[in-house]
Amino acid sequence: MTKLKLDSYTDFLLQETETLLNIDSPTGYTENAAAWVKEEFEKLGFAARLTNKGGVLVSLGGQDKENGLLLEAHADTLGGMVAEIKGNGRLRLTNLGGMNPNNAETENVRVVTKFNGCYEGTFQLCNASIHVNGEYNDTKRSWDSCEVVLDEDVNSKEDTEKLGIAVGDFVCFEPNVRITGSGYIKSRFLDDKLSVGILLGFAKYIREEHITPSRALYAHITVYEEVGHGGCGNVPEGCTEAISVDMGCVGEGLQCTERQVSICAKDSGGPYSYPVVKGLIEAAKRSGADYALDIYPHYGSDVEATLGAGSDLRHGLIGAGVYASHGYERSHRDGAENTLRLLIAYALS
Repeated sequence: MTKLKLDSYTDFLLQETETLLNIDSPTGYTENAAAWVKEEFEKLGFAARLTNKGGVLVSLGGQDKENGLLLEAHADTLGGMVAEIKGNGRLRLTNLGGMNPNNAETENVRVVTKFNGCYEGTFQLCNASIHVNGEYNDTKRSWDSCEVVLDEDVNSKEDTEKLGIAVGDFVCFEPNVRITGSGYIKSRFLDDKLSVGILLGFAKYIREEHITPSRALYAHITVYEEVGHGGCGNVPEGCTEAISVDMGCVGEGLQCTERQVSICAKDSGGPYSYPVVKGLIEAAKRSGADYALDIYPHYGSDVEATLGAGSDLRHGLIGAGVYASHGYERSHRDGAENTLRLLIAYALS
């Protein structure tokens, strides 16, 4: 089997992923990321529009308008929101999505105010000095036992309020993006910005290889996946199938590694469509994509939200293998390339 040479497209999608990772976009604060995604698809020559909900809907061309395929990925991430300005001027947060205080502790953050700019700080355990706090090791990390310490001279609630910081302001956690010489991609929020990068690489492949897909293809970059309703709307007319391109799970009891593309047979929402899963496996074998078939125990996807909203579609889920989900995540360029290879084989056959 002669495999497609995809190195240049993989290089491109990783560059796009790195740029997007560095654009803050916790759920509810996604305008900048969505505008960037829209512009990048337009640079590749595709029609893209912002949805009322704030996502990006892209037409990737194609002939059969009655048998369309919708590819979904999401640009929103985990994050926090100011729940209280404390008497000492520090901030108690509430989480956005599944952000976990255990692995967010000591992370640098940006507090985005509504009208007064952005302020830096650090998410710390309350009374964080181990030389002072004898209960440091035994304290359960929670959104009540941790706080944002602002990098401003504030010592009271009034001091912080004078900066323009208020309840309801978004708190963005530093992604800490790193791509190693050995090809590993490490960052917060690879779920699911790596998949957005993969879809941009897929679009570039279609354009530069002068391909007219046999069926109508669309990409929907959603912005509320982390809170469950990202894929609930904006299914183009004529679509009969939708595939969520999200992270593939890596962990104990699963087969996938960071260097593979994962095909999900079932997650917490139930099984994915049998003919779609079977077709994805056949396409992986046909293309030489290194893949794993897995069941995810604690997972929900955009495409399940699409079905839950009443769409009559076959559905599937694929993604590059990602380790340490909802924490400091890791994948590999091989996993991204294998996902791109599978998309090309399945969607363009």
